[in-house]
Amino acid sequence: MSKPSFGGSPGKTIPAAAEGGGQVPPQPEEPGRRTMTRRQFLARGLGTLAGAALLTGGYAWQGEPNWLEVNRLELPLKELPSAFAGTRLVHFSDVHLGFNKDARDVARLVKNIREEQPDLICFTGDIVDSYAEDLTDSVSILAELEAPLGKYAILGNHDYKNTELLTKLLKEAGFRVLRNQAYLIRQGGAVMAVAGLDDMLHGKPDPEAAVKDIPDGTFTVLLMHEPDYADIAEAYPFHLQLSGHSHGGQIRLPLAGAPFTPYGSRKYIDGLYYTENTGMPVYVNRGFGETMMPLRFLCRPELTVFTLRRA
Repeated sequence: MSKPSFGGSPGKTIPAAAEGGGQVPPQPEEPGRRTMTRRQFLARGLGTLAGAALLTGGYAWQGEPNWLEVNRLELPLKELPSAFAGTRLVHFSDVHLGFNKDARDVARLVKNIREEQPDLICFTGDIVDSYAEDLTDSVSILAELEAPLGKYAILGNHDYKNTELLTKLLKEAGFRVLRNQAYLIRQGGAVMAVAGLDDMLHGKPDPEAAVKDIPDGTFTVLLMHEPDYADIAEAYPFHLQLSGHSHGGQIRLPLAGAPFTPYGSRKYIDGLYYTENTGMPVYVNRGFGETMMPLRFLCRPELTVFTLRRA
């Protein structure tokens, strides 16, 4: 039986060990309350960080690279002939076959393109990451793409190890490969042109050669792999430049954006821009594939669908 306390709160008792001058034994925890040691706190903190890193790494590796974003834009262009108003132009870029992408991925991409019912298809380079042979298994899949105004392609800086074979395979897939060339498209009594230049880094782009057979005043879409070339291209009679190359940075950080983009896409990185002198629109597609590392973060692969309008 406990002894009554003196000078304390009514109903409280003094533990026997305290009365005798001994050490007070540990008191039982209050119901619902737990204490955490420093070691437990650190262990839990490290576990949380490790879990977040694993989740983020898994998302950047297996999640986002396979999560295609379809961007649909209406693009007003004052030089566009009325016969081409409403044209659906599908733009894709940077597939990088042979590095983290194969024919199964191309089949998925082709399915998405076909669902958009394009009138015109433009590809802006880097169909393979290194070797032209990596395109072989995808030729029959790309051949399934149909567009009444045609399918057009250029080479990117990764496509130059065997340009002869690569060009042959792209043609077998139904693409017109433009290397400092242009092709005239006729519809409803009007004409527009699609021009393509050699790669800026490993080729010899020649805009004068590309435009020499285009009649004056013809609305012209330029395909050029490196977007920063737009500051040169705007001096020529091009009315819209489509590019890739940047991958949008491939890895982007919150608020900071892309910490790294390759040479040739330091100024124009992702999305729609207008050049400073002539106001030529430049669109930079983030690409379908990856290079250097099989990761994307806050920078999903992209398929762009333009509806061309008269301004």
